[in-house]
Amino acid sequence: MLRKATPADVKSIHALLQFYGKNGELLARPLSKLYDNVRDFWVYVDEGTKKIEGCCALQFCWDDLAEIRSLAVVETSHGKGIGSMLVERTIQEAMAFKIPKLFTLTYRPTFFSRFQFYKIDRADLPIKIWSDCITCVNFPDCNETAMLKLLDV
Repeated sequence: MLRKATPADVKSIHALLQFYGKNGELLARPLSKLYDNVRDFWVYVDEGTKKIEGCCALQFCWDDLAEIRSLAVVETSHGKGIGSMLVERTIQEAMAFKIPKLFTLTYRPTFFSRFQFYKIDRADLPIKIWSDCITCVNFPDCNETAMLKLLDV
């Protein structure tokens, strides 16, 4: 079941992001930042176990630009379509807010291309989005792929 995250979900989201952060697959976020931004997150909750199996956030950057970030799915739940459901929901949310451009920084460009994201030069993104990059273990040698999707709003 997909739903908006609540403060009670933050520790589970944090653990999931830490797992992939330690593997160098995404930028882990401190607990304090997750509490600050909990309203940005969607979670997928297994109806049987009631455990969070995936998360994804939509962060607004400007009046015409938002980012899909912190997409993660529990390893044992890969291949179940959870990541796709989370991305589709964040796209719908961006459209509801009439945001015409949606971007992501990813190590999985093939996954995002399925949703009509296309590769762009990171330099085409506004400087504002790079504030989180300073805390990344790969800074300044970012090896994520910048991708953009234009929305019909």
